[in-house]
Amino acid sequence: MLIRQFSVPKKSFNRAIFAMANECSTWVEAKAKYLEGNIETRRENYFCKNSFVKLEDIPTWADESKEVSSSIPVQKNSSQGSKDLSSKISVWKGDITLLEVGAIVNAANSRLAGGGGVDGAIHKAAGHFLLSECKSIKNGCPTGEALLTGGYKLPAKYVIQTVGPMTQNPELLSACYANSLKLANENNLKSIAFPCISTGVYGYPNRDAAEVALSAVRKFLECDGSLLERVIFCIFLDLDFNLYKELLPKYFPSHGDTTKVD
Repeated sequence: MLIRQFSVPKKSFNRAIFAMANECSTWVEAKAKYLEGNIETRRENYFCKNSFVKLEDIPTWADESKEVSSSIPVQKNSSQGSKDLSSKISVWKGDITLLEVGAIVNAANSRLAGGGGVDGAIHKAAGHFLLSECKSIKNGCPTGEALLTGGYKLPAKYVIQTVGPMTQNPELLSACYANSLKLANENNLKSIAFPCISTGVYGYPNRDAAEVALSAVRKFLECDGSLLERVIFCIFLDLDFNLYKELLPKYFPSHGDTTKVD
């Protein structure tokens, strides 16, 4: 007797996965289903539909700096390395929830309970399963530490939760960036996007926070950045955008001037 074999088209199979994800009763099920789908099918389920931003559409600092001059001199130091890392860096003004990257970083509170600002925007875009996953993490997240959670309906596959200091503490703020980058490395993520951590309601001075962020990322990439292909500073306010454009040549010079800063 001839037995007919029927195969389900791969695209239909992936759509079925996402249909099941929407019907999941727990964040564990939903997270697994969202991560199983291929990129084409995941895009059909983004909260933002077709308004996502591809990594390839975000210029690197190496490209942008060709047209930018800065009044900030590059600091030279005998202990500095010689890597030109400008091709790994981007500064982008817009909504971080639209970025199709390995992970976006959330400036969370220590209870991981959601909130206002970028925290609230990320939770709203990802859907209710993100908050459910955060609530399952006992004792929340200490200041300066970082935890990996799913991206769910976000274009980003993952959300890295980190808690910035509520006082002007450069060591803890630097740890937010370093620990987030470390998590990205450990999970083989090639791209990561940061908001401005601890500014806004947390009150960290914008310029000081930008200096800490750029310095921390520079130091990490010098030592452990071989796996990371892109680090994006995602900026919302004009004030911060102008600060980063001013300070980037100091920490990520290009065009033959490859000294770095302390």
